[in-house]
Amino acid sequence: MNSIEIIKDKLSNKIIKFEKKNSKRYYIDIIPEDIVSVTKMLWSELELRFIIATGIDRRDGIEIIYHFSDDKYGTVVSIRTLLANKEKPEIDTISKIIKGAEWIEREMWELLGINFNGHPNLKHLLLNEDWPEGNYPLRQGQGEGRKDD
Repeated sequence: MNSIEIIKDKLSNKIIKFEKKNSKRYYIDIIPEDIVSVTKMLWSELELRFIIATGIDRRDGIEIIYHFSDDKYGTVVSIRTLLANKEKPEIDTISKIIKGAEWIEREMWELLGINFNGHPNLKHLLLNEDWPEGNYPLRQGQGEGRKDD
């Protein structure tokens, strides 16, 4: 049984949507509350490598995509979750499981305003310390030089 079959089996009750983009690329949608348990399974049980996470400001919320690689099979599994509350987007940190996620979570906190509950060090990484609070450069209609849609 390859890792994709194992993932589908173990996460069957957590998967909102499963998409096979091609033979090497898979997308799995979950609710935000499941990110820690899903990450533990992918990282600790299946030993998938964490690549990076991506934050996207969409009309219906802020989406986070966590990218994992199964180097044994040459596949990439991306876990997508949507934070529907754009006024106060928050999700539990995965940095307690994967130390390397601390920096990208700090970046998304700073640039998109996502609060990562339980993160050990949410402080400025890229922007000046005096950057206006509540102004998130990667949010639509915010940041220097950005125009409202």
